[in-house]
Amino acid sequence: MADETPASHRRDPIKFSVGNVAAHRRKQHAITVSKERRETLMRTKRLCRVGVNGDSDAPLDSDMMIDEEQSILEVQTSSAVEELKLAVAYQMECKIPSVLLNCHSSRLGKSKPQPPKLEVRVLALGIVKRVAALRELRRLLSRSEFPPVEAALKAGAIPLLAQCLSFGSPDEQLLEAAWCLTNIAAGKPEETKALLPALPLLIAHLGEKSSLPVAEQCAWALGNVAGEGEDLRNILLSQGALLPLARMMLPNKGSTVRTAAWALSNLIKGPDPKAATELIRIDGVFDAILRHLGKSDDELATEVAWVVVYLAALSSVATGMLVRGDLLQLLVERLAASNSLQLLIPVLRSVANLVGALTKCLKSEHRVLKKEAAWVLSNIAAGSLEHKQLIYSSEAVPVLLSLLSRTPFDIRKEVAYVLGNLCVAPSDGSGRPNLVLDHLVSLVRRGCLSGFVDLVRSADIEAAKLGLQFMELVQVWGIVLGQYRGVRVLRGLPNGEGPKLVEREDGIDAMERFQFHENEEIRNMANELVDKYFGEDYGIDE
Repeated sequence: MADETPASHRRDPIKFSVGNVAAHRRKQHAITVSKERRETLMRTKRLCRVGVNGDSDAPLDSDMMIDEEQSILEVQTSSAVEELKLAVAYQMECKIPSVLLNCHSSRLGKSKPQPPKLEVRVLALGIVKRVAALRELRRLLSRSEFPPVEAALKAGAIPLLAQCLSFGSPDEQLLEAAWCLTNIAAGKPEETKALLPALPLLIAHLGEKSSLPVAEQCAWALGNVAGEGEDLRNILLSQGALLPLARMMLPNKGSTVRTAAWALSNLIKGPDPKAATELIRIDGVFDAILRHLGKSDDELATEVAWVVVYLAALSSVATGMLVRGDLLQLLVERLAASNSLQLLIPVLRSVANLVGALTKCLKSEHRVLKKEAAWVLSNIAAGSLEHKQLIYSSEAVPVLLSLLSRTPFDIRKEVAYVLGNLCVAPSDGSGRPNLVLDHLVSLVRRGCLSGFVDLVRSADIEAAKLGLQFMELVQVWGIVLGQYRGVRVLRGLPNGEGPKLVEREDGIDAMERFQFHENEEIRNMANELVDKYFGEDYGIDE
């Protein structure tokens, strides 16, 4: 509730803001970004050329290949899959017990009985063969803009790669297998769907028992799968991919968090809001979002901001949690501080989605929701010029104007704070705020002045003061123009229109009731306004 909110989040009405105007993005565009544009901006599906541990033998300057070169690449890929088959078959023929594999896994933390030396040599040779075959296949799948995925699938790569993901395998083998699957998943829709048999193992390797590089590479592969469409997202969700991906976003480990956040943004992007709601309810996720957005790492903030875009666009539960925290302030700070287009786009979409959700709450039949939404918007409007423009150009303003005249007093008071804060910019050093004149003129001409005059007539001192402040904004632009760079309906509207509007709404009578009021601040404020703008010279020119 507004009265229970810490002072640091409360507005000093019509007093402060900083920044440049930013374009408002409509909420309904948040989840309808075209595939082409989305991939251009943040890559719904990403080809892995350099591994999560920095390894790469593939040329990174891969230009478009001619047909002949592509054909050679496909033949080489088929051969690589055959080599992998032989390597896997070698292990099976030698009947190497799983205990031997465990003895040589890089993740072993406890000593175990050592196998005979001959078996160790056989084991080592089998591992070398499989890793070499996997590395060659991965190298081929990473070489061109259009990897030879179809050739790999026709040769039977998926069952072999899934087998190479078996638990107890060395990390190097797991990493190479996951890398191959990542690039296959970056292919065409039917190629991505071919990963279905490997999904349970990819998800299983997101857990704490896997090394970070293996977990991150598996998350990358799953992100590509989720990016393909709703059907595959639903399969991943049904197989339990959400929770381990969310847990990967909790630590302060940049690369892993970036990959997990990107995969999550693909996984929760709907249209069913269930996944977004489940994600925000996982312990630590909300705090992790705030923490990562507050860091100086633009790449990390970009991926996390896309998660916020879908949370705010899809889930009312998530929106409620997001608007009550410091998230909006963090997002606007990123707007002001960053020049990165890749970051600014999801940040703008996040802010716009949250404002859209608040507008929906303003239309609710529930009184508490209306008041809470108005309070949140009032704090946004008290911020930078970007804040003000986002609200002013949104669908919230017509709703706010309607609420100002037709709702219970406590809601009208919160709404008045929103509208008042939309009309003033930061102080220029004189202690007086500057006007956002186009906002002021538009709102007054759309009928908001009568609502503020009603506040002046109320017994609530805070509300009366707010009403007086706004009435001053409306008066004599011409008189003050020579003294101040910007000014308040009495000093803000052009051509002397302000005082006439105030008088028409019985504003003079409302102010004069404070002539002998016991509250000295509001008494002096009202008397000064009456004397200054409605003194002996008022109307003399007419």
